[in-house]
Amino acid sequence: MGSSGADPTRTPASTADDYRAFVAVALGVTNPTVPIVANSQGALFGLAAAAQGWAQTLVLASPADEVANPSVRELLPEAARALPDLVQGTPDAARDLLGSFTPHAMRTMVLDGADAKDRAVYTTSAFDALYQTALAEGFAGDGGGYVADTMMATTPWPVDLAAITTPVTVLFGARDRVHSPDHGALLTTRIPHARRVVVSEAGGALLWTHSGLVFDMALQLPGSPPETL
Repeated sequence: MGSSGADPTRTPASTADDYRAFVAVALGVTNPTVPIVANSQGALFGLAAAAQGWAQTLVLASPADEVANPSVRELLPEAARALPDLVQGTPDAARDLLGSFTPHAMRTMVLDGADAKDRAVYTTSAFDALYQTALAEGFAGDGGGYVADTMMATTPWPVDLAAITTPVTVLFGARDRVHSPDHGALLTTRIPHARRVVVSEAGGALLWTHSGLVFDMALQLPGSPPETL
């Protein structure tokens, strides 16, 4: 996001179009086809890219689930239903609430929701310095990009998951208690050609603690891996 101009009409599909335009220029090609890794709330946009057909493979690393889906909502603890209910019921109030977030507040929320092992990863000096820089860039423009992303991610996803033909891996850490109430089990069943892998010793910080595994899966998907590693 950074210093990009805000698009008030942005959608998951238009965001995926923006990513594709960026990749096309970066690679110097007209129609790029690339492996994609999408983490946390970025899962929606990775799925949108896959639905457009330009993802060679897609790894959803600790993806945030579609909390507005009734079947997912039933699995959520009561406290986790508050934001999606606010977004769907009173969207202006939800935007005001999300707009009050700051980089510091986001970092605090992540640390408070992490278990001890993940917190140790997030608070190492090297990681924390990069994380705080990324947060500052991501919340540029009074956090408008974050507000837009969260509003899209917590309403029903306008992506036809059944139309995705890209090989998809839904990758979770067994200790993850933040991103999905069932570690992506239901989400995996909704995506053709998807498989779910749960890493027994990983948590919500899986993208950073097991980055080699994430990129290996994005670059070369084996036939039938075990569901648990």
